[in-house]
Amino acid sequence: QVQLVESGGGLVQAGGSLRLSCAASGRTFSSYTMAWFRQAPGKEREFVAVISWSGGATYYADSGKGRFTISRDNAKNTVYLQMNNLKPEDTAVYYCAADRRTFRSGSYSPEGMNYWGKGTLVTVSS
Repeated sequence: QVQLVESGGGLVQAGGSLRLSCAASGRTFSSYTMAWFRQAPGKEREFVAVISWSGGATYYADSGKGRFTISRDNAKNTVYLQMNNLKPEDTAVYYCAADRRTFRSGSYSPEGMNYWGKGTLVTVSS
């Protein structure tokens, strides 16, 4: 069992930066593939980025390539999402999620994830 708690969301102007954190409980955190998703009002939840258990492999949705960086610190049971050059269309609730399966390079579906946090709201003003 893994429990996930996101933090770091807030209001930021376009062009600004935020770093989201996701703290996990459980001794097996380091064995999970971890991902970030987001859900804007009235839209479906969409994949943002994913990182392998070791942190050695990552994959990003086109929306975040070159602007977002996913990382993890297994000693702290935490995964991060550094978001730079934010745009109003990045406004959403951001969720972290854990996947028992081995990392693969590609987009992830929300239905395949095993554990979810409750999300943190990011609002980007123009």
